[in-house]
Amino acid sequence: MRLLLVEDDDHVAAALSAILKKHGFDVTHARNGEEALQAVLPAANAGRVPFGVVLLDLGLPDQDGYQVCGRIRKLTTTPVIMVTARADVRSRIHGLNLGADDYVVKPYDTGELLARIHAVSRRSAAADTDDSAGPGGTDEAAPLRLGSVTIELSTRRVSVAGAEVQLTRKEFDLLALLAQRPGVVFRREQIISEVWRTSWEGTGRTLEVHVASLRAKLRMPALIETVRGVGYRLVAPAA
Repeated sequence: MRLLLVEDDDHVAAALSAILKKHGFDVTHARNGEEALQAVLPAANAGRVPFGVVLLDLGLPDQDGYQVCGRIRKLTTTPVIMVTARADVRSRIHGLNLGADDYVVKPYDTGELLARIHAVSRRSAAADTDDSAGPGGTDEAAPLRLGSVTIELSTRRVSVAGAEVQLTRKEFDLLALLAQRPGVVFRREQIISEVWRTSWEGTGRTLEVHVASLRAKLRMPALIETVRGVGYRLVAPAA
């Protein structure tokens, strides 16, 4: 798998590249935001296998890492993992809202980082397979209407009182899963398995951040209820 490593510290990049290469990754190193953006341009990858993952450090010398993430997302659907020392939930939500697929906080265990890289690449490959499957399944499903919330499964659009709300791929998948059975409690393990297609327990924190992001974007904090020690359920709002 080709991997784009965006890291301004050459010493950190060299050490991490050595580990990644040992695990079979073909690593391209970008030292700043502009180099990263040039690397993901279609012209720079003509005749080559696209990057499987972008590993993006937010502390870049020329541009804000969040801005770089947003621009990368406009250029490609390649999964982006943010790497940062910012551990607060707001920073994580902001990164996910810009299109990041996962978020790793420094200092991190290299085993965890490798697991996250493999997890997002598997999810991306599975989603691409679903997108190319053609008619059938949810493509023919009628919109789900829950009070003022409308979820169009075929076009992957969500609106509240007629106003469209922009969601990331995983935010939509999470909402659609819960909305198919309003009032039913989904166990955390079940959600992680169906939405993230993994059983790895490290995804639990990512689930919490996505739930918080959905509540904020939809401006309906009571829509998704936390069932302590079990999981989550969607509480259908009044029409």
